[in-house]
Amino acid sequence: MNKINPIMKAKIQEINQNSITNMIKKCFQMAIILLLSFTSAQAQDKKAKDLLNEVTSKIKSYDNIVIDFKYSLNNAKENINQDSKGNVTMKGNQYVLNFMGVTKIFDGQKTYTIVPEDEEVTISKVNEKDDNAITPSKMLTFFNSGYKYNMDIVQNVKGRKIQYIKLIPTSGKDQRKEILLGIDSQTKHIYNLIETGKNGTKTTLTVNSFKTNQPLSKNQFTFVASKYPKYYINKLD
Repeated sequence: MNKINPIMKAKIQEINQNSITNMIKKCFQMAIILLLSFTSAQAQDKKAKDLLNEVTSKIKSYDNIVIDFKYSLNNAKENINQDSKGNVTMKGNQYVLNFMGVTKIFDGQKTYTIVPEDEEVTISKVNEKDDNAITPSKMLTFFNSGYKYNMDIVQNVKGRKIQYIKLIPTSGKDQRKEILLGIDSQTKHIYNLIETGKNGTKTTLTVNSFKTNQPLSKNQFTFVASKYPKYYINKLD
């Protein structure tokens, strides 16, 4: 097995410190777009708004959504290229995310972060005042303000017509330059989400599998402590 250059390894570890949190945000950015009705008072591209509303109307009929995805992080300047896979199950205000060896469960009130490598579970309440916190309310309001959007390019991806919508942050403090949202024109499902940062970092979330109304366990979004008898339970609240 090839050894990773120590400097490169350090750079990758530094970026990965926030990868899981960013991944959750991207998953929910998709969910936000899927669930919003986009009633911003700002003048926006009507075609883009109509397409987003079509997607919204369809997604609202689903009881739950299960997504398998690929996550790519690229920064040419730092010579970093990373690919990871994961999956997320969402129902109402709850979710379970599996990514980079870590499982996050949100039961509607608390978040449980399970790290098998460290044999540790961190339990925390959601702070509505925390700008970085992922909450159900923010899922439904994130894109209502702070972005302008318009129709972008159309691409043919393996026979699928993918229509892109470009979202541009209106705040100069936002570290993101733009977000491209790819929508399958036939199914009206999200195909991918491409986020470009002002520092040149590009992250791409590509949906490999999009399933709806799946049979879920009653304990799907419940943390069961007995499953982790040797784990250290770290309660932050």
